[in-house]
Amino acid sequence: MSAPNTLFTETLLLLGGAVVTAPIFKKLGLGTVLGYLAAGVVIGPILHSIGDSEAVLAVAELGVVFLLFIIGLELKPSRLWQMRRDIFGLGTAQVVFSGLALMVASYLGGIAGWKGSIIIGFGLALSSTAFAMQILEQQGDVNTKYGQRSFSVLLLQDLAIVPLLALITVLDGAKETANPLPSLAIAVGAVAAMIIAGRYLLTPLFQVIARTGAREAMIAAALFVVMGSATLMQLAGLSMAMGAFLSGVMLAESSYRHELEADIEPFRGVLLAIFFIAVGLSLKLDVILDNWLMILLAVPVMMVIKAVVIYTLCRVAGSAHNDAIRIAGLLPQGGEFGFVLFSAASASSGLFSANTASMLIAMVTLSMALTPLSSALAKRLVKGDAQEELEEDFEGAGSDVLMIGFSRFGQIAAQILLASGRDVTVIDFSADRIRQASSFGFRIYFGDGTRKDVLRSAGIDRAKIVVVSTHLRDVTDKIVELVQTDYPHARIFVRSYDRVHSIELRHKGVDYELRETLESGLLFGRRTLEALGVSEAEAYEIGEDIRKRDEQRLVLQVSEGLQAGTDMLYSRPVKPEPLVKPKRAAETYSDADDLVALPQEEPERV
Repeated sequence: MSAPNTLFTETLLLLGGAVVTAPIFKKLGLGTVLGYLAAGVVIGPILHSIGDSEAVLAVAELGVVFLLFIIGLELKPSRLWQMRRDIFGLGTAQVVFSGLALMVASYLGGIAGWKGSIIIGFGLALSSTAFAMQILEQQGDVNTKYGQRSFSVLLLQDLAIVPLLALITVLDGAKETANPLPSLAIAVGAVAAMIIAGRYLLTPLFQVIARTGAREAMIAAALFVVMGSATLMQLAGLSMAMGAFLSGVMLAESSYRHELEADIEPFRGVLLAIFFIAVGLSLKLDVILDNWLMILLAVPVMMVIKAVVIYTLCRVAGSAHNDAIRIAGLLPQGGEFGFVLFSAASASSGLFSANTASMLIAMVTLSMALTPLSSALAKRLVKGDAQEELEEDFEGAGSDVLMIGFSRFGQIAAQILLASGRDVTVIDFSADRIRQASSFGFRIYFGDGTRKDVLRSAGIDRAKIVVVSTHLRDVTDKIVELVQTDYPHARIFVRSYDRVHSIELRHKGVDYELRETLESGLLFGRRTLEALGVSEAEAYEIGEDIRKRDEQRLVLQVSEGLQAGTDMLYSRPVKPEPLVKPKRAAETYSDADDLVALPQEEPERV
């Protein structure tokens, strides 16, 4: 079979395995991650359908890269700075104390000598970012206190891989220890370059692309930024995931954040699923069979040691009992960086044998497979209390009000909401409008409100009211139908195009609709009357009478048709009192478009 056909067949197997196992394991309550692992074990070690699992794993690691990019988009630099104590305090303590405890256990267990035990202990102290974050996302706990603290620990662990790889060289007495300063300088320079590029280049780049309206170019640019930043960090000696995370953080305050998240999400989901399958592919059944007793004892011991250390440190750091239990149940597994560390320690330095490295990799893989079970067990150990609410830590996401469209109508409505102290998430699909709004200090996000993934990224799941203030009728209808179908919990307030549109929206059952011209027309008429000598109070009464008549007509038109209620229209001056119902049917004027539902002119674009 030719190479292209082999690649096609293997891709088909991987996707088929994900399609079959994920729903089954989800239905059984075991989680999709365990399903992907099971698919990998069946496809690889059992059926031997895919031989080169390392090649698959290398490509699938892009799933972890994309995951870290999306996480970075959710964390503004200011928020990351607020987490510094958890990252460098709790995270460092977890790596050090877990590493020391597992080092002692490894040495006493006779797995390796004291030098090898150091690498084993600190290698097993690292947890799996991919597994932990996937479980947090599935449970909707990423933004909870324990979710944020878990992520802080994982972030420090990703940083720790660099000094741990250097530690292998230090422990290898047969070779000279290289000067670490040049490598450190390169790493610091790469991070600085990433920060400068993110601050001054990325947002202008997306502004130019968004102005062209080329959607495929926007997706290509998003992929280029993620993979380019990951490659830069890899060349500098850091992890690819770290590069993607930094680029995400740099774009966290960009107006294009939600659109980028929506563009990357499908790639992230598929590649992350393939990553978990590839972990199952790499499982060496012969190594497990040869060392089954050692592995059977070592895996639970390792997970218990890590869980106890993590729980203790979290309690010392101020976490509540329930949060500490959840974190301990989420992070007791080995991590994907353990594969790199153990392979390097056995191949280049000889700190322990290749068989020992294979056994350690099997232990890490099995601990990953047990992670959904340990997380479920932690849930059973928490004390019964009210479920923790999500923290509103991210500007523009999770607000009570999600506004779609920021034209003239939306800008005025937003002023009322902001003046009351309410936070409003605003998304708009016009790059020019976003740029103009930012010059006045407004924070709005670039995104297509007709896309479900963009709405989800903008926090519609937590929105109480969705304000649809778009000025194109077909776009408004599409958004209303989407929200009513997929997010029935949200109340929908809509700016209608004209009177006919208002009637249709009431048929759809929206919570509130308003024609943009109604209030301004009423006010304009009142002010004109006052200029003609009518008192302000009398002009107000006339305006309120017209408002009531208009509402009564709309109610009749919803139930009886567009021609209902025409007798309620004024067509001639009323004598002798201005608030008397006319004696004859109304005649329609050709310019009374919004009053009697004649076609309107094309709305002005803002």
